[in-house]
Amino acid sequence: MPYSGKEENHFNRKPDNNLKNYGEESFHSPEKQYPKMKLWEKGIKINEQVERFTIGKDRDLDLLIAPFDVLGSLAHSVMLEQSGLLPGNEFRLIQEALKDLYFQIIKNGFTIEENVEDVHSQVEMMLTEKLGEAGKRIHTARSRNDQVLLDIKLFIRAEIRQIATLTLDLFHRFQQQSEKTKDILMPGYTHLQMAMPSSFGLWFGAYAESLVDDMQLLLAAYKISNQNPLGSAAGYGSSFPINRQLTTELLGFDSMNYNVVYAQMGRGKVEKIVAFALSSIASTLSKLAWDICLYTNQNFGFIKLPDAFTTGSSIMPHKKNPDVFELIRARCNKIQNLPGEIGFIANNLPSGYFRDMQVIKESFFPAFDELKNCIAMADLVVGEMIINTDILKDERYKYLFSVEEVNKLVEDGMPFRDAYRKIAEMIQSDGFNPEMAVRHSHEGSIGNLCNDKIRLKMQKIMEDFNFQKIDKAVNTLLHYEKK
Repeated sequence: MPYSGKEENHFNRKPDNNLKNYGEESFHSPEKQYPKMKLWEKGIKINEQVERFTIGKDRDLDLLIAPFDVLGSLAHSVMLEQSGLLPGNEFRLIQEALKDLYFQIIKNGFTIEENVEDVHSQVEMMLTEKLGEAGKRIHTARSRNDQVLLDIKLFIRAEIRQIATLTLDLFHRFQQQSEKTKDILMPGYTHLQMAMPSSFGLWFGAYAESLVDDMQLLLAAYKISNQNPLGSAAGYGSSFPINRQLTTELLGFDSMNYNVVYAQMGRGKVEKIVAFALSSIASTLSKLAWDICLYTNQNFGFIKLPDAFTTGSSIMPHKKNPDVFELIRARCNKIQNLPGEIGFIANNLPSGYFRDMQVIKESFFPAFDELKNCIAMADLVVGEMIINTDILKDERYKYLFSVEEVNKLVEDGMPFRDAYRKIAEMIQSDGFNPEMAVRHSHEGSIGNLCNDKIRLKMQKIMEDFNFQKIDKAVNTLLHYEKK
């Protein structure tokens, strides 16, 4: 959820379990009315089929960036006034109207009227209806190109914060489970064949550390996104004496995209970079889901899901299916395709803006809620899984300890290769009866999980996001008054 006006962790909106499928509603619906008002209106009638085709799903998707469009206009109006481009009396009226609109959006949502093309047009129209000529001044020194690019970056920034918060929750869940189950042994596999002893502590801990690397990539995407494009206009700047550093500070950006051509070149590139970060988290969840589907299989029996978290069969009364993790796997695999999809749209274009970029939103925007739902569901179910504590009592798992027996012989002075051959001969002759215990002590092993060290890595990454800087900047902007 966007900023509420208080210095708090205001972006922690819970995943939307009723996420709209933007692909279900065709924009060719004959009964739907399409907008007639546009920021680029010049009095020329546009073919209605062309209009439907070019608007696409923008009116639905723009609802997600409405609060950020207003925040951007608030910062832009401050800059215009301080640059001498907006009279003080009109500035005060615009500021008051924009702040009212922002908090109205936070409380009641936003609607784009039927005769309006997009969120930018709707906001400007509302200002003009309320303030008259003053409302028409808000677009001075700005293009819809840098306006939407700013909105998308502010949206990305807020969504990344929510993803980071949920991912941190799942990280802590894995670490708790790792500590709780650190002494419960399980088989480790290579080539899906029994290999060496592992433990549930090691398995849960592995996914915790995987999320650390995922969060590092998310941080990099955040840093790249958190640069101000406002003032680049259509991609070639403005002849007005604008102050881009001021809007950078007002909106809490770390820096700006200085080169105005590159600021517009970043459209599509930024989305692809963020999509790579989302796909990294999705990859971790997909692998986890695969493991859990395998381990809940009766032929493995390592894990059991509570009945309330399984589904049944319409014909087989005994079935208890791990549909939750099958769907997490499928949805996360879909998200892993997102960088490629964006790349195919954006990579074959020269510099400058192209309408192709509009299509990216259709897959990019919904991906955030889809991933948030998957993270939250994984966190819920992982916390309730029932662990089999007696797996290695089964005779078939004794071969997991072959390396342990080799190492014992080496410690007694036998060369490794001779020890390896001796144990191999014992296995082949059916004479292998090992002590089924492990004595691993090095960093990151069964006996020394290093969960505390992994936790420190995650803590450092979370501090580097510095979300509090944004809170402070936006809070100041929402309470800005001309001195």
